[in-house]
Amino acid sequence: MNDFMSFFNSSDPDTVSTSIKLLLLLTVLSIAPSILILLTSFTRIVVVLSFVRTGLGTNQTPPNQVIIGISLFLTFFIMAPTFQEVNENALQPLFNEEMNLEEAYEAAATPFKEFMSQHTRQKDLALFLDYSGAKQPESIEDIPLTALVPAFVISELKTAFQIGFMIFIPFLVIDMVVASVLMSMGMMMLPPVMISLPFKILLFVLVDGWHLVVKSLLQTF
Repeated sequence: MNDFMSFFNSSDPDTVSTSIKLLLLLTVLSIAPSILILLTSFTRIVVVLSFVRTGLGTNQTPPNQVIIGISLFLTFFIMAPTFQEVNENALQPLFNEEMNLEEAYEAAATPFKEFMSQHTRQKDLALFLDYSGAKQPESIEDIPLTALVPAFVISELKTAFQIGFMIFIPFLVIDMVVASVLMSMGMMMLPPVMISLPFKILLFVLVDGWHLVVKSLLQTF
């Protein structure tokens, strides 16, 4: 324990540099889930894929682990240019001692601000700027993250729900047709969901649904 504390209390430049890197790594790891969920495309993707499962009515198929896993890899694929820019403009200069921690933070925030501003509605951003009493920003760099992040999240939720509504329509039509047929046949006690589920799965497979959903998600970014 004493050796561990002396490592951080050392005045040697190399040791101090290593301590900063270690503290930075621990900080990033601790807030990584929040960064992943709130500052990237993860929210929209996982909500839309959840809507697909709900629309199909397959309960836990595919399971949550699969949906989250697909969402993670799609997020890494979509956010790869942003992550690369952060690495080149912030992390590498920081590790090479070409800039201090505050400058690295500002350099890392800019690519995320550019990405989020492209998918944030002006009305949502204005809501948080007006509530906080902040001045109207003149550029993307001037937008505070405390206002941009929640505005981006609610914009992503609205977009995801719009996509989810479009996904629900064909499944709803199948449910209505099956329910009408069963009612006309006098089969009141037979659950329509039991009959419509195979038809919904068949339709989803015939149109290559997962391909279409993922393609549509990628095109929205």
